[in-house]
Amino acid sequence: MNFVEELRWRGMLHDIMPGTEEELNKHMTSGYIGFDPTADSLHVGHLTQIMTLIHFQRAGHKPVALVGGATGMVGDPSGKSAERNLLSEDVLNHNVKCLEDQLKKFLDFNSGPNSAEMVNNYDWFKNFTFLDFIRDVGKHLTVNYMMAKDSVKKRLEGETGMSFTEFSYQLVQGYDFYYLWKEKNCQVQMGGSDQWGNIVTGTELIRRKAAGNAFAITTQLIKKADGTKFGKTESGAVWLDPAKTSPYKFYQFWLNTTDSDAKSWIRIFTLKSQAEIEELEKEHDLAPHLRILQKALAEEITVRTHSFDALQTALKTSDFLFGNGSLEFLNSLSKEDVLEVFEGLPQFTISKDEFSAGINATDLLAEKTTVFPSKGEARKMISGGGVSINKEKIADPALILNTENLINGKFLVAQKGKKNYFLIMAE
Repeated sequence: MNFVEELRWRGMLHDIMPGTEEELNKHMTSGYIGFDPTADSLHVGHLTQIMTLIHFQRAGHKPVALVGGATGMVGDPSGKSAERNLLSEDVLNHNVKCLEDQLKKFLDFNSGPNSAEMVNNYDWFKNFTFLDFIRDVGKHLTVNYMMAKDSVKKRLEGETGMSFTEFSYQLVQGYDFYYLWKEKNCQVQMGGSDQWGNIVTGTELIRRKAAGNAFAITTQLIKKADGTKFGKTESGAVWLDPAKTSPYKFYQFWLNTTDSDAKSWIRIFTLKSQAEIEELEKEHDLAPHLRILQKALAEEITVRTHSFDALQTALKTSDFLFGNGSLEFLNSLSKEDVLEVFEGLPQFTISKDEFSAGINATDLLAEKTTVFPSKGEARKMISGGGVSINKEKIADPALILNTENLINGKFLVAQKGKKNYFLIMAE
């Protein structure tokens, strides 16, 4: 199965320029995708393009990941309703380095002729003067051509309009393609469907400036089945950086997908074969409550993005919070790891001296903390068997808790009902 066929059956292909598939079938071809360093981490919205590069390399082609140190200073108007804030050079350089480190986890940079390559467009723009740019690039494309692009028309029709800075973005990205075509023999540019206008500007520049041929492929923009934006949660974006989104939360994002989304996403975000996926779908349909598709999806993408060990921690965390996991799991973790497990859940701090003196369970849960809004409600819930301390139910509202109850001498885990957890720290 060739690269285009792979994208097609996985439901990833959106647009392809005529002649592209034939070109790819002739020989090993270099192709690139650009990533703008607007933040110091990629997020799950970038994974479609990362997977595209992975499939490109697996099909025997040479993937080039372009990190936009230069284009990040301008701002891509595609899909944007307003101009984004421009970042300082120091922030951009930091972001570029972080993105490069992340991309190296996904692609093979040591596989011979089709080894992946990383480039930064700042390297060829840093000494490119404005006058040279408008003379050598701008003269080849008319304003009429540039204004016909959907990304430009939508902004011009809006209330905020578009600055010359963003209007020029397609020329800058077009020159990227020309430069890589000329210097790296890069024949194909790939990207999301919202990038089609920018990509074909590059193919047009190559044709007009050098009478050359270049090709374009775009992939589907991923949306949830309910129409909401992919990759967004109540707490914000789902990042690939474990310091921004813990491996546990990353795993849970995929595990909590709907059945219809899981059937689409397991094709897009895993490397499982068509036969493997169809078999998983059959198993899933026989017992949807087991979430077989979601688990297979979550496990593979967590390992690829983080590591096998990170997956094991995520699984143990899930088992602890939602299953029958024991306290031994928390005992084996550092303070930082425990805080990560409970990231996003309510946390309280109480002095260790108070624990040394002993604290009444009702006072702890309704006065020292806000696990319950009142002592009366706390007593009622404890007496009814609805409260656990360190995974063990308590029945006595007057129970005294002290330092002996602290996990690793530092933590106490309160649980209200089945799924409401609270971390109480002694310091």
